Amino acid sequence: MLQAQIYIDKSDFHGSQPLYEFVMQFLLINHVNGATALTGIMGFGHHQQMKRPNELFSFDEPPVVITFVDEADKVKDVLTRLRHEYKGGLIITHPVDLF
Repeated sequence: MLQAQIYIDKSDFHGSQPLYEFVMQFLLINHVNGATALTGIMGFGHHQQMKRPNELFSFDEPPVVITFVDEADKVKDVLTRLRHEYKGGLIITHPVDLF
Protein backbone atom coordinates (compact mmCIF):
# COMPACT_ATOMS: atom_id res chain seq x y z
CA MET A 1 0.00 0.00 0.00
CA LEU A 2 1.09 3.55 -0.71
CA GLN A 3 -0.07 6.77 0.93
CA ALA A 4 -0.03 10.06 -0.95
CA GLN A 5 -0.21 13.48 0.64
CA ILE A 6 -0.95 16.59 -1.38
CA TYR A 7 -0.08 19.95 0.20
CA ILE A 8 -1.90 23.02 -1.16
CA ASP A 9 -3.39 26.30 0.06
CA LYS A 10 -7.11 26.59 0.68
CA SER A 11 -7.10 29.65 -1.60
CA ASP A 12 -5.76 27.68 -4.61
CA PHE A 13 -8.19 27.21 -7.49
CA HIS A 14 -8.48 24.95 -10.52
CA GLY A 15 -10.48 27.07 -12.93
CA SER A 16 -13.40 28.41 -10.91
CA GLN A 17 -13.44 25.51 -8.44
CA PRO A 18 -11.45 25.37 -5.19
CA LEU A 19 -8.48 23.10 -5.81
CA TYR A 20 -9.15 20.89 -2.80
CA GLU A 21 -12.67 20.18 -4.14
CA PHE A 22 -11.28 19.45 -7.61
CA VAL A 23 -8.70 17.02 -6.20
CA MET A 24 -11.24 15.24 -4.00
CA GLN A 25 -13.64 14.86 -6.97
CA PHE A 26 -10.72 13.67 -9.12
CA LEU A 27 -9.87 10.99 -6.54
CA LEU A 28 -13.51 9.94 -6.27
CA ILE A 29 -13.91 9.67 -10.05
CA ASN A 30 -10.72 7.59 -10.17
CA HIS A 31 -12.08 5.18 -7.54
CA VAL A 32 -9.34 5.46 -4.92
CA ASN A 33 -10.13 3.57 -1.72
CA GLY A 34 -10.67 6.75 0.29
CA ALA A 35 -9.37 10.27 0.79
CA THR A 36 -9.46 12.96 3.44
CA ALA A 37 -8.89 16.71 3.16
CA LEU A 38 -7.54 18.34 6.31
CA THR A 39 -7.06 22.02 7.08
CA GLY A 40 -4.03 23.09 9.07
CA ILE A 41 -3.85 25.57 11.91
CA MET A 42 -0.43 26.83 10.85
CA GLY A 43 2.13 26.12 8.15
CA PHE A 44 4.77 27.34 5.73
CA GLY A 45 6.12 26.24 2.40
CA HIS A 46 9.18 26.81 0.24
CA HIS A 47 8.67 30.58 0.48
CA GLN A 48 9.41 30.30 4.22
CA GLN A 49 6.46 32.55 5.08
CA MET A 50 4.56 31.38 8.17
CA LYS A 51 0.79 31.27 7.70
CA ARG A 52 -1.30 31.73 10.82
CA PRO A 53 -4.94 31.73 9.68
CA ASN A 54 -6.38 31.60 13.20
CA GLU A 55 -4.60 34.71 14.50
CA LEU A 56 -6.60 37.86 15.07
CA PHE A 57 -6.59 40.11 11.97
CA SER A 58 -4.91 37.42 9.83
CA PHE A 59 -5.76 37.25 6.14
CA ASP A 60 -3.85 33.98 5.70
CA GLU A 61 -5.68 31.03 4.21
CA PRO A 62 -5.12 27.74 6.02
CA PRO A 63 -2.94 25.07 4.46
CA VAL A 64 -4.74 21.96 3.22
CA VAL A 65 -3.43 18.40 3.13
CA ILE A 66 -5.27 15.80 1.08
CA THR A 67 -4.26 12.27 1.93
CA PHE A 68 -5.25 8.96 0.38
CA VAL A 69 -4.14 5.33 0.44
CA ASP A 70 -4.44 2.63 -2.18
CA GLU A 71 -2.39 -0.02 -3.93
CA ALA A 72 0.97 1.41 -5.04
CA ASP A 73 0.28 1.08 -8.78
CA LYS A 74 -3.10 2.78 -8.41
CA VAL A 75 -1.67 5.71 -6.40
CA LYS A 76 1.12 6.28 -8.94
CA ASP A 77 -1.32 6.12 -11.85
CA VAL A 78 -3.76 8.56 -10.24
CA LEU A 79 -0.97 11.00 -9.32
CA THR A 80 0.41 10.88 -12.86
CA ARG A 81 -3.02 11.77 -14.26
CA LEU A 82 -3.54 14.45 -11.60
CA ARG A 83 -0.24 16.09 -12.57
CA HIS A 84 -1.56 16.46 -16.13
CA GLU A 85 -4.42 18.52 -14.68
CA TYR A 86 -2.53 20.54 -12.04
CA LYS A 87 1.21 21.20 -11.74
CA GLY A 88 1.39 23.04 -8.38
CA GLY A 89 1.38 21.91 -4.80
CA LEU A 90 3.71 19.46 -3.12
CA ILE A 91 2.96 15.75 -3.43
CA ILE A 92 4.74 13.10 -1.42
CA THR A 93 4.23 9.35 -1.12
CA HIS A 94 5.39 6.75 1.33
CA PRO A 95 4.68 3.05 1.83
CA VAL A 96 2.25 2.10 4.58
CA ASP A 97 1.08 -1.12 6.18
CA LEU A 98 -2.61 -1.84 6.44
CA PHE A 99 -3.66 -3.53 9.66
